[in-house]
Amino acid sequence: MISKKMQNGLNKQLNAELYAAYLYFAISAWFEGENLEGFAAWMKSQALEETSHAMRFYKHILERGGEVELFEVKKPEAKISTPLEAFQAAYEHEKKVTQMINDLVDLAEAEKDNAAIYGLLNWFVSEQIEEEDQTLKVVEKLKMIADSKQGIFMLDRELGARPLPASQTIVNPGSGED
Repeated sequence: MISKKMQNGLNKQLNAELYAAYLYFAISAWFEGENLEGFAAWMKSQALEETSHAMRFYKHILERGGEVELFEVKKPEAKISTPLEAFQAAYEHEKKVTQMINDLVDLAEAEKDNAAIYGLLNWFVSEQIEEEDQTLKVVEKLKMIADSKQGIFMLDRELGARPLPASQTIVNPGSGED
């Protein structure tokens, strides 16, 4: 059985993962408006990945006899006017999520909740290393590119090659797919 403190912490993180998906969808929409389809696809993939992260928390809470509480997901406030600003916002957000995961580990240790630590949170600790690394790499590439339109075009193509997360698809409205 999961403690109320742990349940509350995991529900808050579930909400934070859904917010992250909203943030990445918002950034993707900005890239779409700028005709940077590869950047947009990268962000869509990231958004879908964040949704799958939320579902890990959802499933864990329920498997432990807890109650999932879905909170309102706030509107992303990121102000974007360049690809670099977009990825810097994403990187800063990933650093914030890393701290949130670390705080959950601390809570799980205080609650002596080994199932949360070893069954859920260890994976997220490793995942956040990857999330920060991949986002920071794009930030650094964008800094090298600076204002080069050719560089942006080449990076757009590179980022567009990122595959969607396993078992995730984006349904095309009007395609007849459900």
